[in-house]
Amino acid sequence: MGKETAIFAGGCFWCMIEPFDQQPGIISVTSGYTGGHKENPTYEEVCSHTTGHTEAIEIVFDPQVISYKELVEIYWRQTDPTDAFGQFHDRGDSYRAVIFYQNEEQQAIAEASKQALADSGKFDDPIVTAIEGAKVFYPAEEYHQGFYRKNPTRFKQAHHTRQMFIDAYWEETE
Repeated sequence: MGKETAIFAGGCFWCMIEPFDQQPGIISVTSGYTGGHKENPTYEEVCSHTTGHTEAIEIVFDPQVISYKELVEIYWRQTDPTDAFGQFHDRGDSYRAVIFYQNEEQQAIAEASKQALADSGKFDDPIVTAIEGAKVFYPAEEYHQGFYRKNPTRFKQAHHTRQMFIDAYWEETE
């Protein structure tokens, strides 16, 4: 079985795992940190905004079952692509929205998808999600992994504002 990797950041990583984890062809989804300058940062260090890292998820997937393009489309539906300063109630550089590409093919797919979203007119404001080359991905502490399964009540509270955006915006504009 072939495997590829995708890395997406879109606010709290707790809220980013479930929509990908539920898809066929997903081998694993890991919460973690990327894009910074400190090796093996901790959650507390990333939250201090001194490491340059962004909370992100690393998805290992089978491209014969689900394509990178499909993953990017799922990604757009989990974020507010017009917000460069965080996502929903999570604010700051560690919560920024970024598609981290692994190679030129992923970069081209992400850029084309971003342009298509901008051209669609779905949003009045510009699409500001960054598209950047992938950097080292550091898995987060174990208690962050699969959070939606481990702590469904707290997940639902953390995910509430994002889910309201998804329900109101994406479902009504289809």
